[in-house]
Amino acid sequence: MLTIRFDELGLRQGDHVLDVGSGFGRHVFECARRGARAVALDYAADEVTETRNTLGAMLAAGEIPPSGSLGVLRGDATCLPFEDDSFDVVITSEVLEHIQDDVTAIAEMVRVLRPGGRFAATVPAQLPETINWWLSEEYHAPIAVGGHVRIYSAVELDAKLRSAGLDITGSHRAHALHSPYWWLKCAVGPKNESNRAVTAYRHLLEREIIDRPTSLAVVERVLAPVLGKSRIVYGTKVGS
Repeated sequence: MLTIRFDELGLRQGDHVLDVGSGFGRHVFECARRGARAVALDYAADEVTETRNTLGAMLAAGEIPPSGSLGVLRGDATCLPFEDDSFDVVITSEVLEHIQDDVTAIAEMVRVLRPGGRFAATVPAQLPETINWWLSEEYHAPIAVGGHVRIYSAVELDAKLRSAGLDITGSHRAHALHSPYWWLKCAVGPKNESNRAVTAYRHLLEREIIDRPTSLAVVERVLAPVLGKSRIVYGTKVGS
């Protein structure tokens, strides 16, 4: 399930891409499929290992070209181990809301992006996230184990990106059908996977992702601008 629209980002074959907080690699895999040369960076050792293994399997199966991955490594978003102006594209998805010092993290991402390079960030949208926090303290409270430390308004995120040296070129919302799912999970307990309503809704989302029925695609498209769980922002680094 992709959150970033790579056509809107302007991803091109041969682009050097850094995915900061790549998780289990969903966006890196798509970058590689499109012929970009991607580096995946995450703080969690288990996610780094799984992403590396999956990319290896994709390469062996011929799903991505040999140049599709430049590496998978463990690292800190607030202190990136790369030279200035190293990448054509930097992306970060559902990461900034976990980082206490998000200003430094954003500055580091912009530092390693070449002038004129393209940037995309996704964070939980303000209204759905506010409802999640209201319904469940457990959803966001365990900061030590990766909880959410802030709720971004569109104004706050855009201002921080501009202050770091980016021109905002566009934004949209995504995953409207996921917002009610998380409200339901928060209402019954985020870790309560045995709840029948949660299980039924999860099956609906799996059907949306795997089967892509037209009916659910229409509902998603209509509701995304209002209920989309994620807000995606695109930008370019000032300079040439």
